[in-house]
Amino acid sequence: MSRTSDYSVVNPHTVAGARSRLTGTARLRLLLIEDNPRLSEYVAVALRGHGFAVDIVDNGADAESAVMATSFDVIILDLGLPDIDGLDWLGAMRRRLDQTPVLILTARDGVQDLVLGLNTGADDYLRKPFEMNELVARIRALLRRPGHALGVELIQGNVSLNTNTRVLVVAGTLVDLGRREFSVLEILLRRADRVVPKAAIEEAIYSYGEEVASNAIEVLIHRVRKRMQDAHANVYIHTLRGAGYMLTNAPT
Repeated sequence: MSRTSDYSVVNPHTVAGARSRLTGTARLRLLLIEDNPRLSEYVAVALRGHGFAVDIVDNGADAESAVMATSFDVIILDLGLPDIDGLDWLGAMRRRLDQTPVLILTARDGVQDLVLGLNTGADDYLRKPFEMNELVARIRALLRRPGHALGVELIQGNVSLNTNTRVLVVAGTLVDLGRREFSVLEILLRRADRVVPKAAIEEAIYSYGEEVASNAIEVLIHRVRKRMQDAHANVYIHTLRGAGYMLTNAPT
């Protein structure tokens, strides 16, 4: 099987993330919910230029399908959607206990709109028109918050992975992993306690046009799981049939 696409303005059922071809590490994945096609494409191209993978939907129903199918690191939400008010969509998402960071991007400029957005569950609020550098800075600030993952050191249980130095320490001991095994563990740590679809892992670590065996991800997961067990890691990688994989603290 060959990887034939890099990224797309998404069909939410086949979200196709961009990936880093230079390092083999996963890009952080953003969902942009915006019904203005010119603005959404402008924002997506700019964010991809800053190293993010960006998926685009233009209505609430497709946004719902996207978040149910894929784990995102940040959601950028316009409030004026054609089928639902963005605040109603956000409220429903928070009632499901989905804590993915949400940045509202909207033309609504009243103080009360800001207060209502934050009280509904938004993590940040940026008014249109805006400077792209400010949007990027706000996204990175959200990712630096505890529980999210722009930071270079990812920690879960007794597992510590440094994405800059490519050093993995488990229970105080250095552990060697192959390049792709390291990338798989990085993806799972960035999204700890969340389901990561098999397709999302595949799209993140394999380059455009690269031949990929049908069981390649299963093999990589098996290797990472065995290395974690051999190193006495107190985390566990769950296989969720038909859904993907999830890294959690090991059952006690």
